[in-house]
Amino acid sequence: MKLLEVSRTLPIPEGVTVEVKGRHVRVKGPRGTLQREFTHMTLDMYLIEEKGQKKLKVDLHSGRRKQLASLRTVVSHVQNLIVGVTKGFQYKMRLVYAHFPININIEGGTTLEIRNFLGDKRVRVVKMLPGVNVARSEGVKDELTITGNSVENVSRSCALISQQCNVRVLDIRKFLDGIYVSEKGLATASD
Repeated sequence: MKLLEVSRTLPIPEGVTVEVKGRHVRVKGPRGTLQREFTHMTLDMYLIEEKGQKKLKVDLHSGRRKQLASLRTVVSHVQNLIVGVTKGFQYKMRLVYAHFPININIEGGTTLEIRNFLGDKRVRVVKMLPGVNVARSEGVKDELTITGNSVENVSRSCALISQQCNVRVLDIRKFLDGIYVSEKGLATASD
């Protein structure tokens, strides 16, 4: 069953500017600029103003069920862009080991070296995605803090770190060593 027209609106907070050109969205805020393309979806996106507040309106015409689901997805992606340029995202990861302590070196906040994983001599090097910084947590032993504006880049960087510490030949029920995400949240506290 097709629905003739479905629309969703997203309020734009103060201090954030959203530019829409075609299906390219650029969001500017106090922490920086993020952009995203939605050219693969058949949607109409434009800015409106209701009662003195700017809003982003996304319309879908003659959409079926999966296209209707993509409408809400687009609004959620733009919401993540807005949160990223205002507050940012922060993930925390814990180093877990039973016998061989995992050693890490951070170079410039963008490159992470993992040494002595399960006693292995190989040095595992992980480069963070653009706009993502990694640092040791202060006050907590064996914890990493990964911060950035884009939730996709921050979470993918955490996945790259975690995948470098996969146990290959040994029994994964017994050897639980690795680097795991322990906390997800915003980089700055909400007001």
